[in-house]
Formats: sequence, C-alpha cells, structure tokens
Amino acid sequence: MNNTSNNYCVILAGGKGRRLWPCSRESKPKQFIDFFGCGRTQLQVTYDRFAQIVPIENIYVNTNDAYVDLVREQLPELAPDHLLAEPIQRGTAPSVAWCAHRIMCINPDANIVVAPSDQAIIGDEAFAKCINRGFDFAAKRQYLLTLGLKPTRPEPGYGYIQMGDEVEEGVFKVQSFTEKPEREFAQMFVDSGEFYWNTGIFLANARYLLDCFRELLPTVLRKYDEIHAGEEFDYEEESRYIHEHFPSYPNITVDYGILEKSENVCMLKCNFGWADLGTWHSIYEAMQKGEDDNVVIDSDVLLDDAHNNVIKLPKDRMAVISGLDGFIVAEEKNVLLICRKEDSSANVRRLVNEIQMKKGEEFI
Repeated sequence: MNNTSNNYCVILAGGKGRRLWPCSRESKPKQFIDFFGCGRTQLQVTYDRFAQIVPIENIYVNTNDAYVDLVREQLPELAPDHLLAEPIQRGTAPSVAWCAHRIMCINPDANIVVAPSDQAIIGDEAFAKCINRGFDFAAKRQYLLTLGLKPTRPEPGYGYIQMGDEVEEGVFKVQSFTEKPEREFAQMFVDSGEFYWNTGIFLANARYLLDCFRELLPTVLRKYDEIHAGEEFDYEEESRYIHEHFPSYPNITVDYGILEKSENVCMLKCNFGWADLGTWHSIYEAMQKGEDDNVVIDSDVLLDDAHNNVIKLPKDRMAVISGLDGFIVAEEKNVLLICRKEDSSANVRRLVNEIQMKKGEEFI
C-alpha cells in the first residue's frame, strides 16, 4: 500500500463542450452546469468524488483563462496554486504536462490520477477501490495505467481498449486503442470480449509521466527547470512563464500523444457504473428511461405519443411534445434545438459551426 499523501488528482475542466450545445455554451460549458438538477455542477461532483479518495490539498484543476472565475466560484476551497489556467487551448497533453510538472516540483514521489470533469460515475465505493488499486500500481511501476470498463452496448461515441497479456491480477497490457469506431465495428468489439471502454481516466507516477511528455512536447518545461535550477519553486513565476510559452505547444491529446504511442501502457479492469456525458446520444444511452423510453432531464414536459427522445428545458418552460420519435429537444437562453438523436454528435458540431459563421458568437 503506497503513502496516500503521495496521491494526487488532476481534474481537466477546460473544454468547451460544444457537442452538448445549446445547454453547454461557450461562456459556460457543461462542466460548470448542474445538468441533472442535483444541486452540484459536473465539476463540483467530480471534485467531491475525488475528495473522498485523495487529500483535498492534493486536488488540482486545469482550465482555460476564460473559466477561472467559474472555477473559483464553484470551488472556493481550491487554493490559488491548485488552479492552472491556460491562455489558449492546446489539447490535453500540454495541460497534463503542466499539472504533472507543478505537482512534481512539490512532491517528486507523487502518483497522479488524471480525470475529466464531465463523467457520470455510479458506485463510489467500487470507483474508489479502482483508483486506490491504480495508485498502488503507479507507485511501484513505470507504466501508464488507464481504467477500462466492460462495454454494455456497442457505443460508437466511446473509445475502446484492446487487452493484451495479463501483467498482474486484473491488469493487462494494452494492445491497441480505437477512438469512436463505426457502429458495426463497435458491435464486433463488444462481441469479441477483448475490448473495453476507455474511460479517459488514467494514472502514473509523476516522474514517469513527465518522462513520457519529454519525448512528445517542446522543451518548454525543461527550459524553465534549467533557468530556475537550484531555486525554491515559485508557482506564480512558473505560471507566468507557461503563459508566455504555452502557444509553442502543439494541439494534441494525451490519448493520441502519449497513451497510443507508449509501449508501457496497461489497463485496469474496473466494474463501476460509468458514462461519458460528452454528447446527447451518450446521455440518452446512459440514463434511466422513463415513459415510452424518453429521457427527460430536470424538465417540465407533457408527452403524447412521443418515444425515444432526450429532453432538457429551462426551469421556467413547460413543453408539450407530441408525435416525436428519436429526437433531441434542448433549450437554453436564446436557442432551441430540435434534431434527430441519431448521429447527433457530428450533426450538432456542424450546426454550431454554421450558426457561428452565420449568426455570430451570441448564440454559441
């Protein structure tokens, strides 16, 4: 069992969440919304979950400069040096590299779990057990460890991990990653029994994680370390330096840049309930269905001959929905979206881009 004071969490909260438009908006993306009417936003729920697993002083949040005030408003307990805000978006690889660097400067023996801020987790005890098992593995091995879940359906909107040889009980070498396959391939993956859903949550010890990034990213952090060698760590100076040099980073994700390219990647089989809340379709698939297989999210709705829809409306709205089958009905502020649920991820992204060009930022 590793020393829990060495266990750290990085929550990624800088995305724009456009695939859940119009409820997720540029000014207030999905991670900052109480999407399900539970009284806590997705970011707050994620923070609460990890606060039960690691010391709260070991939780860090990565976001964009535009969302700093939202993070501070929703997590007032977060210390200033635990909030890392980027000037521009460059994908998750530079984000995680910066967070790992800061944690490494504070505790060279740190083990880190990196998690998105927009996932539904069911079964907190099983989740905590998996994370703690992952910390134990990361503390003693020079590997990246991703959490995998046995798929319950052929979901084309998720990533898949192909298992290789077993390294220790419940931990397998990763043979391959496949991101968002076509539905027929997703069905083949499920039928084979070799593929698990990629949760996007992974762990590693800080030293090994930074070594992986050194081979991928420009020498921004190494140059900072050279300039300030022998000095006491100053997070404000580090933040200023990163802001100045962050644009030199490529736009690249951790999955593509690190996990898919590294030979030392394993998967831990997990058994908690999970859903990626990235798209309307994934929300529909993950949530409990109501009357006629409709999913009504914290909304006042009268349904009449309506089936297989996902509906999300403001508090001051009442909707009568009659004769619709397989649609998204979502309203927020000055936008009402009604579109087919099938292939909605690409469709919503296309519509957002079209509206941005034709109508401007007011509706995005």
